[in-house]
Amino acid sequence: MRRREFLTQTGLGLAASSAVATAVGAANGTSAAPRATPAANGAAPTATSPGGAAPVASAASPCLATSPDSIGPLPLVRARPDRIIAITVCTRPFRAHGPRIEAERLGRKTIVHNYGHGGTGWSLSWGSSTLALRHVLATREREIAVIGCGALGLTSALLAQRAGLKVRIYAKDRPPDVRSTFATGNWSPNSRFCTAEGATPEVADRWEEMARISFRTYQFMLGLPGDPIEWRDGYTVPDDEERATPPPAHGGEPEYPDLEKRIRDLGPRMQILEAGTHPFPTPVVGRYSNLIFNISAYTHLLIADFLAAGGAIETREFEKPGDISKLREKTIVNATGYGARALFGDESITPVRGQIVRLIPQPEVTYGLTYRDLYMLSRRDALILQTQAAGDFGSADITPDPAAAERTVQVLADLNTRIAANQAGTRPAPP
Repeated sequence: MRRREFLTQTGLGLAASSAVATAVGAANGTSAAPRATPAANGAAPTATSPGGAAPVASAASPCLATSPDSIGPLPLVRARPDRIIAITVCTRPFRAHGPRIEAERLGRKTIVHNYGHGGTGWSLSWGSSTLALRHVLATREREIAVIGCGALGLTSALLAQRAGLKVRIYAKDRPPDVRSTFATGNWSPNSRFCTAEGATPEVADRWEEMARISFRTYQFMLGLPGDPIEWRDGYTVPDDEERATPPPAHGGEPEYPDLEKRIRDLGPRMQILEAGTHPFPTPVVGRYSNLIFNISAYTHLLIADFLAAGGAIETREFEKPGDISKLREKTIVNATGYGARALFGDESITPVRGQIVRLIPQPEVTYGLTYRDLYMLSRRDALILQTQAAGDFGSADITPDPAAAERTVQVLADLNTRIAANQAGTRPAPP
């Protein structure tokens, strides 16, 4: 997928990209029509300057940093293949009607399902687990089990403890070997949550409740030691080649709903930065702010809190539902993610392959980027690079692709060259 489609899947929305493209068109005297309109983080940005007029610039210029909204020269990423420290692939569990959060009887056991979140696992985990806990409490059991030690398993277990329950986690793998630790790590509550057709009023209402609960929870985790959660800025850099060509086919992807408008009051809006107020080699760029999950520190925090509250983690593998009947607990939360497809035979789960490239972290690089089909995220534990390939939807292949990883790094390196030239006051070469 191209960058605009990718923005929606990462939760940043397309109105940001469209607004930037419109502003670039105005700056260049062209009329690049926006291709889509979902809002970034639930807010519709404007493609005008603070005074209300469209920005006018014929070419990029060095940043002047003359106001609080201006950005000075940026430290550049050392984008080289020899700085790759890991290439990881995860399989997102997508369901057309959204995650499965419901109770089911299995013999004498009650299974509370909490899986199928697509790319929203970390983002919606607290809200989703809050809904799952309501089913748990309805059983009136005081000791429960949780299957799975990823984002949904840990938050389900912690919320159950806070409700006064005794909790034991059963899992085949623990972090860092669970799929959740291979996630991108940004607030993306509508990243393949459901299809447009599957977004019934009930599903949409449930999504909004989960998003609001999770967002509120994360605000109380800011500033903790290790910065497990923090706000960071990012920049959407338009590309003339992308604006001049029609969008390609989605590679089998369904149409996704615009749910962000329901949480328009959460988070800041995309800003359009004019030439002379930013260091990028384009007339205008979009600046967004987003929550970042530093997954290493965040996962350690969740596990430490769970164990400190008396929780226990036991290594166990489940191959079929009958294996669950052997557990001592009568109420079990199933937070196995993509594993539920095999464990419960849930064919409604569609795998979505996602490869990320981890570069050695650079503490001075505190910004993110979206450019063409590249998404860069600056985390404390690594610089995360991700691109989407046309065949990722429906693919359960978790084999890393080193050649694709190096191409991703090269896209960033080429952009760096243009940024460096612009910051030096020279006219950058076209890509």
